[in-house]
Formats: sequence, C-alpha cells, structure tokens
Amino acid sequence: MDNFDAIPAGDAKAPPAAPPLAGSGADPAAGESEADPNSVRVRAILAAARYHGIDLDTNDLRVRRGEVATALALLGWVRNSGLWAKATRLSWGQLLKLKGPAPVVLLFADGGAGLLVGANPARNVVFLRDPRAPASADPVAVDELRLQQVWGGEAVLVRKPRGAPEADAPFTFGWIARAVLRERRILRDIGLASIALSVLTILPPLLVMTVIDRVLVHQSLSTLVLISTILGVGVLYETLLGYARRELTQVVAARIDSTLNLHIFNRLLALPIDYFERNPAGQTNHRLHQIWKLREFLTGKMLTTFLDLFTLLVLLPFLFYLSATLAWMVVAGSVLIALIILAFLPAIRVKVGRAIEAEVRKSVVMVETVHGIRTVKSLAMEPVQKEVWDERVADASRKRLEAGRLSNWPATLVTPIERFIERGVLLLGAYLVLEQASTVQVGGLIAFMLLGMRLAQPLVGLARLIEDMEEVRAAVGEAAMVLNHPTEISGVSRGLRPRFNGAITFENVTFAYPGAKAKALEKVSFSVPAGTMLGLVGKSGSGKSTITRLLQGINREYDGYVKIDGSELREINLPHLRRSFGVVLQDNFLFRGTVRENILAGRPGLTLEDAVRAARLAGAEEFIERMPQGYETFIEEGSPNLSGGQRQRLAIARALINDPRILILDEATSALDPESEALVNANLKRIGRGRTMAIVSHRLSSLVDCDAILVLDQGTVVDMGPHRELVERCAIYRQLWLQQNRHMQDPANRPASVGPVLAQGD
Repeated sequence: MDNFDAIPAGDAKAPPAAPPLAGSGADPAAGESEADPNSVRVRAILAAARYHGIDLDTNDLRVRRGEVATALALLGWVRNSGLWAKATRLSWGQLLKLKGPAPVVLLFADGGAGLLVGANPARNVVFLRDPRAPASADPVAVDELRLQQVWGGEAVLVRKPRGAPEADAPFTFGWIARAVLRERRILRDIGLASIALSVLTILPPLLVMTVIDRVLVHQSLSTLVLISTILGVGVLYETLLGYARRELTQVVAARIDSTLNLHIFNRLLALPIDYFERNPAGQTNHRLHQIWKLREFLTGKMLTTFLDLFTLLVLLPFLFYLSATLAWMVVAGSVLIALIILAFLPAIRVKVGRAIEAEVRKSVVMVETVHGIRTVKSLAMEPVQKEVWDERVADASRKRLEAGRLSNWPATLVTPIERFIERGVLLLGAYLVLEQASTVQVGGLIAFMLLGMRLAQPLVGLARLIEDMEEVRAAVGEAAMVLNHPTEISGVSRGLRPRFNGAITFENVTFAYPGAKAKALEKVSFSVPAGTMLGLVGKSGSGKSTITRLLQGINREYDGYVKIDGSELREINLPHLRRSFGVVLQDNFLFRGTVRENILAGRPGLTLEDAVRAARLAGAEEFIERMPQGYETFIEEGSPNLSGGQRQRLAIARALINDPRILILDEATSALDPESEALVNANLKRIGRGRTMAIVSHRLSSLVDCDAILVLDQGTVVDMGPHRELVERCAIYRQLWLQQNRHMQDPANRPASVGPVLAQGD
C-alpha cells in the first residue's frame, strides 16, 4: 500500500478507537506505528469485520512481532470471531464483476492492503479506500495498470455466515455426510474413474469368451493377435486409471481426516471448564478416540464398498446378457446374505453398546492411574488399582466376547451362501450347458464365473457394511456425547470488548452449582475500585473460589449482576475477559517445553525481553538465571526439575505476561514452604501496582497488607474491611486469626494498609 501513490495515505495518525496491534500490548491510540508491517493489513481486516457488525480483537491475531500477517493468519483471526472468510486469487475482470457494498480486502505485495468498495466496468476502474484514512475520506478510482503494479491478485473475502455456523452444528451422520460432500468434485472424478475401470473389467472375460468360442474353434491366429493387443492396451489404461483413483482416494481420506481432527479439537477447546470438572478425563479421552473408528470406516470399508458398487452397476446388465438364470441366482444369494445380517442387527446393536460402555469404564481406570501415579505409588495402592483394573478388563472382555459370538452367527450362516455363489453357480452353469438348457456356451460360462464373484463381492460387501454400521453408529454416539455438549462458542464470538481498569462490583449475586441443593453464593454484594488488593477469606465451602470462577466467566448461570467497570460480565466477550485476567492457582500446570515457552504460552507473538520482564516482576528471574540454559532450560512433564516455589513463580510470570488489569491468586501460596511463600508475598505489592488483585487464602498472615478483606460464610458476605478493623469487629475473622496466630499478644495493634474499601450488601 505504501508504494501505491494513487491512493492517499489519509490521516497518518491512528483513529482513537482503533484496537492495539497484535502482540503489541500498547495503547491503541499510540501503539500502532507506520513501521509495523501489519499496520495496514490489520486495519483493513478490522474495517471489513466492522462492516458486518463484528469488532475483532487484535490479540487473537497469531503473528509474531515484526512479521507480515499472511492470508492464512488473517483467515484464522476472522473465522474465530464467527465470520465467514475465504482467501482467494482474483483477476481484474473478477474485480469489475464484484457487486454489493461489502468491502473486499486486497493484499498487496509489499505487505500493505486496500479495501475494494466498488467498481465501474464502463470506465474500467475500481474504487479503493486506504484502511488508514478517515471514514469520511472518499475512495480513489484506480485502473488496471496502476493496481497491478502493487497487487498480485491475493484477496480476502469476509461476510456473515449463512445458516448455522459449522462449529455449532451437532455431530451426527448428517454432519459427516456434509463433510464428505464438500469433496464432491474429487468424488465425481473417483466415480468416473470407477465406471471406466468397471468397463475395463468386462474386457478380459469378454476376450476370454471370444478366444474359447471363436479363436480356438476357427483356429484364427490373426484374431488372437488382435485380442492380445486390445488386452495389452486395456491393461495399460487400467493401470493408469487405478493409480489415479487410488491417488484421489488418498486425497479425500486425508481431507476428511483433517476435517475430523480440526473439528474435534476446536470443539473440545470450546467446551466449558465445568464439563471437564464433571466428566472423568479417561471417559472423555475414550469417547473421542471412538472417532477414529469412524475415520477408518469412511476412508476404508465404506469408500471401497461404494466404489465396488460402480462395478455392480456395470457388470449386472452384462451378466444378465450372458445368462439371466445364473445372474438371478447370484443376486438371490446376495440378497439372502443381506437379510440374514439385517435380522441380527438389533441384537448386535445392544451387545456392541454394552461392550463400548465396558471399554469406557476400563479406560477411566487407566487414565486416572496414569494421571495419579504419584499418589498411587506414595500410598502403595498398586494392588488396589490392579484389582480394579482386572475387574474392568474382565468385564470388557466378557462383553466384547458376547458381542463377537453374536456377530459370529450371521457370518456362519452366510458362509454356505457365499460358497454357492463362488462354486455352486459354476456347477449349475455347467449342467445347463450339458443339458443345452441355456444359450450360454463354454466361453460364456467361464466369462460369467470370472465376473460373477466381481458381482457378488460388492453385494456381500454392502451387506457386511450394514453390520459394521452398527459399531460405527455407536462410535458416533459416544463421540457426540462430548462434541455435542453445549459450548462457550456464543461467548467466544460475540460480546463487548471494553478496556478494563479493574473496578469489580457484585450486586445481589446468587449462584448454585448444577445438581447441588445448597447455594454456593446467596445475595452477595460488594464493590471495590480499580487498583484494590482484595483478600477473600472464610471457612471451606464459604464461596471464595466461586467468586473467582464467576469473575473469570467459568460459570455464567447466576442471578444478579457481576460487573467490571460497570459492564455486566455476561455481555463481555469471553476471550477478551479472560485475557484481561491473570490467574494463578494452587496447582499450576506447566507445559513440556522451555521456561521461555511456558512464560509466553498465552502470547507466542512476544519476545524473550517480554518474558524476562514478567519473570523479574514475579521474582522468578533470580532462579531462572541459575539454571543450566537459563530461559531455554527444558521442563519435562510434571516439571520434576523445579521446586514448588519455582513452579508457582513461573505461573505468576505467565499470568503477568498479558499485563492483566485484574490478577487472581486462588490459594496460590497454600502449598508452598515458608521461604517460597515469603518470596511470593514479598512481591505482591510490586505485582499489584496498577492492577486489581483478588487473593484467596486460608493463611490470613498473607492478607494483612490487603486494602480490603472480604469475609464469607456459607455463601454470604459477613463483613468487609482492612485487617485491623476486621480483627476488632468481625467475630468470624477474629476467630480465624486467633487460631492461626495464638502466639501474638495483641493482634489488633498490627498496622493496617491505607485506603480501606467499604463493604456493601448482606
């Protein structure tokens, strides 16, 4: 765009309402510079999305600082917001034919972009708008010659999705059918190749029939040479077509496999946290693995059987031409096989369902044992776990054996019918030839036998396919129990994206967990201004962690109002909300990877300098620099090379990398040794400077410096104020304090911090 002098640059300063650049973490009014390679492209995509009523968050754009955003990166950014987007290449003629007021983003070769807002075929010009120009600026007319100097044809189309978004559609056979039909062009080519191969399949038996009935009878060498030539050419074409069909089949299989993998993982990430809290990991893992049975079925047996059906369509008329009597026998045998299999399907369906349930229960034990192996070892629970595992294995094996035995019956009953099709038809055909009861000759009988099994194979395969469908249907049902669970997708793609300062307000908030009789919170009301260090204390089950869950949007089905800077939490875009929070838990998970990668886990576009800055703020820099490779030290699964305090400080650094306006520490120091806890607490004031902090802790000594402490009991607010006041006036807080600090003579004389925040509500 910068090299395209036909379009005015417009206002060189970014509009005040423009969002920050991806990964910059800067104020939008001042953070976007002309030197940033993504400046123009980001603004162009933002403008196109705003036309459709969606404000994109630049933090969702996964591009490293200093790199140009590719069309693929821009597509992912737009699609994650719920809009439809497509990267394509357009010609000048196609630009002139584009209609409608929606802008089209043209990506220029120099890393810039322009907005196509209209065209005039009569004048042979298009109208472009500079994304950096004010909204009131008029578009500029550009002809083909000047546009092609900077544009190579790359464009991004953006519009609202038509119908229900694919991510929201339930996972059923219908969803799978739509995924397969999206490859209809390749499937059409595979079908044409299959028909051609089926025609070529008729050629060898036809030539064999001719050789036996004509060449051998009339001793015609020239005819034999001609037949040999035709046969050779047929083999060549069959080889080429077979290669092409297998290649196309592999392409379709790879695309369907990719579609399933992407849908499963995206849907899994969209599930709410409470789903994973209520369902065992082993159960979820096993159910999702059932999808691979579907993949093998789609790209294996089903595709092969349907390709064979093309052979059936071509061969069946030819077999009836050779001998209608024998052809009817083959068809009758195949239909009888199908009827036998169908008769057993209801009982097989029940047995397979029970076997899958037993496999799920077995998988739960395996995954839980692996995840909790430290507990198993420390408590010497190996015999107990082994006994449970043996029981689950025996139950699963018994039910699988029952299903296998039942499936063995139809296989046994159809075996004589299959052998009749293979051999009995030959004997019957020979009898008809000897008795001259049929017009078929010896060559025709041999040709019929060569093609008869090719006819019976797809018919028998189709019958067996129906049997396999039962197991696949059960697999789809198992996977659907996970994939069709209500997701957070509406909160992910919609909602407000306000700039937070950190003021928190609860107004008569009542909440109960699903299935629970007692309420976790009941008419809770309090308010703290931005920049407050708020402590949350109370006995177990008083509602401390529930308040932090509501703040993070984990649970949204509450009565009352939870507001951040006056914006109701349920109206805020979920990713934007959670990116504005830093959360440190009691037991934090570190990924396999380097220290730097773990600190930057949520913001891969940031640099080592950003990681060092966050580590210094969290007090983790001193131990990181003593490690063998410093920030490149590799952390294995379970972080065995780190102490509890080191893991916790790394988790705090990771939470601070986004420079969150609100930081939640939920029992973040309860599992630490006194020295590590003292190090973390010493950094709290420095960490909390300029941001709101909510600290949940059973150790009241770590909360005495808080601006305000909220005391909870059985889901209600008892009192709120600074430490000194609560010790004097709140019986519950005083009791908790005395239990933990019996050695102190006069706890009320401990100095309190300035600026207490008054409590509101019950």
